[in-house]
Amino acid sequence: MYKPEDHVQQLADYIKKNISKGYTTDSLKFSLINQGYSRISINKAMDLANEQLAAIAPKMQEKPQIVYRAIPEVAEVRPGLLKRAWRKLFG
Repeated sequence: MYKPEDHVQQLADYIKKNISKGYTTDSLKFSLINQGYSRISINKAMDLANEQLAAIAPKMQEKPQIVYRAIPEVAEVRPGLLKRAWRKLFG
């Protein structure tokens, strides 16, 4: 007997296989829509594929460190200089 869950799992397997080949999720969605699959089943399969890929992803052992760096201030632009530059460019 055919179950809709089997259909979604088959789509999820297809999505996972092609993501591993380097295809983007947007290109896969577009391709599946052009093949006649409904957006609802595609979205369900995408969610299922993401859940399955997240379950097998390695866990991070340590937290990433965020480094803040100061950006040097930009020199002040003189108004007359800007007007001359626009005149040179656009006559």
